[in-house]
Amino acid sequence: MARIAVIGAGMGAMAAAARLAVAGHRVAVYERTATYGGALRRFERDGFSFDTGPGLLPLPAVWRDLFVKTGKEPLEDCVELVQVDPSARHVFADGTEVALPNASRAGVLAALDASLGPDAGRRWGDFLVRARETWDRTRRPLLEEPLWPNWEVLAEREPYPAVPYKRLLRTRRAGTLAEVGAWELRDTRLAALLESHALAHGLDPRTAPANAAVLPYMEYAFGMWYVRGGGLRELARAVYERCLARRVEFRFGAEVTRIVAKDGRVAGVELAEGGVAEAEFVVAGVAPGMLDRLCAGSTVRDDGEVPAQRGGASRLTVLLALRGGRPQGAAHRTVVHAEDRETELGGLFGAAPAMAARPTVTVMRPDDPGLVPDPDHEAVTLTAVVPAPGGESDRAAGEVFARHAEHVIGVAERAVPDLRDRLLWHEVRTPADVASATGVSDGAVPVPALAGAGGRLLHPANTTRVEGLFTVGGWSHPGGGLPHAGMSGALVAGLVVEGPEFRGSQ
Repeated sequence: MARIAVIGAGMGAMAAAARLAVAGHRVAVYERTATYGGALRRFERDGFSFDTGPGLLPLPAVWRDLFVKTGKEPLEDCVELVQVDPSARHVFADGTEVALPNASRAGVLAALDASLGPDAGRRWGDFLVRARETWDRTRRPLLEEPLWPNWEVLAEREPYPAVPYKRLLRTRRAGTLAEVGAWELRDTRLAALLESHALAHGLDPRTAPANAAVLPYMEYAFGMWYVRGGGLRELARAVYERCLARRVEFRFGAEVTRIVAKDGRVAGVELAEGGVAEAEFVVAGVAPGMLDRLCAGSTVRDDGEVPAQRGGASRLTVLLALRGGRPQGAAHRTVVHAEDRETELGGLFGAAPAMAARPTVTVMRPDDPGLVPDPDHEAVTLTAVVPAPGGESDRAAGEVFARHAEHVIGVAERAVPDLRDRLLWHEVRTPADVASATGVSDGAVPVPALAGAGGRLLHPANTTRVEGLFTVGGWSHPGGGLPHAGMSGALVAGLVVEGPEFRGSQ
């Protein structure tokens, strides 16, 4: 039985802690804030309650597996997990709308044909076949296995089976997600539907590799899920309580200032309050910049390893308290697409980041009595991707985001026409709030690992050069997103328990 120190109480870190405790280790989690869950937080006011992180769960099998492996009670005994239907309603720039059924390929294709015209469903269906092949090729190395030592193979190969496209005298194949949309889907609305899955993760579809096709595939193959009775924060609560049941110790308000190493191996963690907590293993659920500071003077990664990703896009979240109950039949999630997608992408990912006046906005309207003071009110959450503020002062950035929140509310009126008349109050959560919850200095949100693209969208391995030091969570393999966070915890636990020979779940 080893002593294990886990830095941070994010979802990946807690997933690792629970699995390691079940394996017989003494696990202590040191969290600098007053609560658990990382980005999965909750905001409450006047009887209203809102998720301030992810609002829906793809691929719940990852978290079901955690509960199966760490106790007798399955996930569904701990939270009320429900599929949302439709999976999403999309409002396109030209005013066309389509509601897509959850986890129903035939239903999705029929809905697309009915709303976008004959042949739209066939083209999307053919794309999903290719996306499934991509998923089959990448699922194990990019989600279920530790990062390969010869990771360069993943960086060089584009696993998406693009259709040959003849242009003038040349035959080309799509190399980016935007090219897949333009050349294979051949409809601006289908292209917007495809690209919205990348944008939701903070990826630029114009540069994201074609194998980002796995992102929409996961949604359409495995469905989108919600935790009724309080939102996805309830998933974080359930994982935290499972850790407690497995006798994981949590110390909140305990900031780790240094990872202590002796003779090339970790020996514990030094705390801001003073003293060193000794440990034979340390699992760090922190961003690369923080890891560098904690390991000052030590080389954590070897040359030739996957470099750590730094920076990226963030999220602006606007929480709306509305008078009047949720209309019957309202979609849980509506994506209102940007009127000028190129302008939006150019602003978000250009050399001088800026925010479009009419951005893509995701509108969440959960059918959940646990979020409102009574049936005569509704809690609505709006989300838009924004640039991480970088070196801008907190005050200046806050003013910019407050103004942008008004644009976001204006866009949301396309999904909720009576929104302004019903609005009691709104609360804005900026990248600074993301930074406060996650410890990432600029509030950037990590993206899922993807193949190809020269490896720039891979994440560093969970092992490090320092013996006994492992990394977990969105900034290490297999990257950002709730399924990926859960898998990072499983991979780290396997590497600690079984050693370097661990090859992932079977």
